[in-house]
Amino acid sequence: QVRLVESGGGLVQAGASLRLACAASGPTFRARGMGWFRQAPGLERQFVAIITWIGGNTYYADAVEGRFTVSRDNAKNTLYLEMNDLKPEDTAVYYCAASEQFTRSPISKDYDYWGRGTQVTVSL
Repeated sequence: QVRLVESGGGLVQAGASLRLACAASGPTFRARGMGWFRQAPGLERQFVAIITWIGGNTYYADAVEGRFTVSRDNAKNTLYLEMNDLKPEDTAVYYCAASEQFTRSPISKDYDYWGRGTQVTVSL
């Protein structure tokens, strides 16, 4: 089973930057697509960014396009999310996810493996 562990969250002021990391272990070859999702209190989990594990094609939610960058280091089995110009509305728990079947789905139910999440809080 693929295991995912996120790190790098924290409390920052609006306009600041953070870099999240997601370390993958286990049979990571099964992951065709990996993504970041986020969930704020009282809201559904929403898609943030996706990268295909082979090819490195990236896709972003409109709300983060131009501010966030997803990348991966296949040799280290690590996924990253560089977040710039953070806004209070970016406050959420950020989750890393991996899909065995889908390479670029923005739908959370298409992902087979999930990390426990890391909290990102952006203050004014």
